[in-house]
Amino acid sequence: MTPFRIIVVGAGQTGTPLLRQLLEAPFVQVLGVADLDLSLPGIALARSHGVPVTDDYPELLERCGASADIVIDVTGQPSVREALRRHMVESGNHRTVILHERIALLMMSLSAGALVEGRHGDVAYA
Repeated sequence: MTPFRIIVVGAGQTGTPLLRQLLEAPFVQVLGVADLDLSLPGIALARSHGVPVTDDYPELLERCGASADIVIDVTGQPSVREALRRHMVESGNHRTVILHERIALLMMSLSAGALVEGRHGDVAYA
């Protein structure tokens, strides 16, 4: 089976535990992690697994976006969500799915067997 190829945008309070789960899954390949703060624990975790990191998520999308199955946005920033959407449209990428933070929290909650709260509260996907 081909592994799920994932890009994670956001390596903070929500992104770090999610990234930990992704890196432990044998059926997932993390292509890259982006966050404006390269001192975050999620960035260190990615580096320790040899995953490319950057503070420039548009560059990461340019480099890896076409080969990604899923881009997980756990930034909580509406401007990032909009930029991700815009990039997919402008690049003609109709294959890669953008996964919103609320869905990531649902997946993490199912895995934990209990509700996992996000740092950003109920962030709507407008």
